Amino acid sequence: MEQATDPTENAAVKTARGWWPEDRRTIVFAMFVAILSLAFVSPLAALFRHALKEELHSHILLIPVISLYLAGMQRESLPKTRQASPAGWVLFALLAVLIYLVPQLAKWNDGWSLNDQLSQSTACYVLLLVAGGFAILGSSWMRLLVFPFGFLIFMIPMPDAFVVSFEEMLMKLSAQMAEIFFQLTGTRVHRDGQLIELPGMSMVVARECSGIRSTVVLFITSVLASVMFLKSPVHRLILVALVIPLGILRNAFRVMVLGLLCVHISPEMIDSWVHHRGGPIFFGISLVPLFLTAAWFRYREVKREKSAIESDLPSTNP
Repeated sequence: MEQATDPTENAAVKTARGWWPEDRRTIVFAMFVAILSLAFVSPLAALFRHALKEELHSHILLIPVISLYLAGMQRESLPKTRQASPAGWVLFALLAVLIYLVPQLAKWNDGWSLNDQLSQSTACYVLLLVAGGFAILGSSWMRLLVFPFGFLIFMIPMPDAFVVSFEEMLMKLSAQMAEIFFQLTGTRVHRDGQLIELPGMSMVVARECSGIRSTVVLFITSVLASVMFLKSPVHRLILVALVIPLGILRNAFRVMVLGLLCVHISPEMIDSWVHHRGGPIFFGISLVPLFLTAAWFRYREVKREKSAIESDLPSTNP
């Protein structure tokens, strides 16, 4: 006598049996990431300590978590069929080898700081992760996961030369804009490079006042927001491009506020909390126009989508 079988149970068994072949490459990629991370355990541990110590690179600790979350958001849209991309993994693996070997062969890395050494090793690690993605997950998956993998670029510490050049640019432009702000308020001002002379006092827009860390965080935030909430490439580009001007305006506004407090209240305000601990407040202020711009672009895109849907609906005439 045959025992009756539950169709739902058979379906569950088939699903369970079919889970491993269908998801095999994902597990293999997870194993690849674990092995690669073990191979880079020393530089990755140094990167972790560096991010904890250096405020400029503290965002690095969150980047892998955000990338993993973004990849998880795409899991429902990932295709079942996958095809390895030899050209993709060879290209990125070759780039990793070149980044590792060329500075050594050319003796460029003589006297490199710890930050520059970590930039090199982390870049190799990220490129090898991408190469493994093309080799194991396949090109069809990598096309959909391009942003989660691309977001890992923010794991790489900015090289010292770039940081110095970026800081100098922010300082110069912030000082110039601060001079304009003082003029708009009717305050007598004279600027000589980074030195701003006001009635009864003078102040210097120093390297610590460049706002490079908040500008970098704002840039990463804008990139993340543009991809998560906007669909138009033009809107995304505009939102990200607004970051540098907003950073300069924020720095100049902070210098102006501090200068006016020193002129109209007391020169001792130069040592007040506005100067030493007011950064988060001004950073929050700079987020307002960025989020308003993103909200406006999002509103326009939703409105355009509704108009397109309504235009496609068949018209009913009585």
